[in-house]
Amino acid sequence: MERTAVNPWAWSAEMGYNQGEVVSGHTRTLYCAGQTAMSGEGKPQHAGDMAAQVALSLDNLEAVLAEAGMSLGNLVRLNVYTTDVDLLFQHYGVLASRLGAAGAAPPTTMLGVTRLALPDLLIELEGTAAA
Repeated sequence: MERTAVNPWAWSAEMGYNQGEVVSGHTRTLYCAGQTAMSGEGKPQHAGDMAAQVALSLDNLEAVLAEAGMSLGNLVRLNVYTTDVDLLFQHYGVLASRLGAAGAAPPTTMLGVTRLALPDLLIELEGTAAA
């Protein structure tokens, strides 16, 4: 798989994401459901703790990717939904550092939402990966 970053402006790459990516030569695409801070038993975890919810949501996204033989480095799109954008920005380093360590800078959209599926959830990560 070949990935070519598309960045008409430098500022987004400096923030850890590309404006777009051209992906060619891939044979498989994985569309992931939104991943949240849920335990393996389907129970919400870390009520009120954004940093812990970001970390567990990433763990869960990585688990889905791994099940398909992929990793965070295969992400070609990431949507971030949060009930508190300002609070998420205080803990965005958790997300950015994990993506950076994986060599990933997928085009990303962040949306503030009124609520997620369960009231205690603060963040949801929805990814598309290619290999």
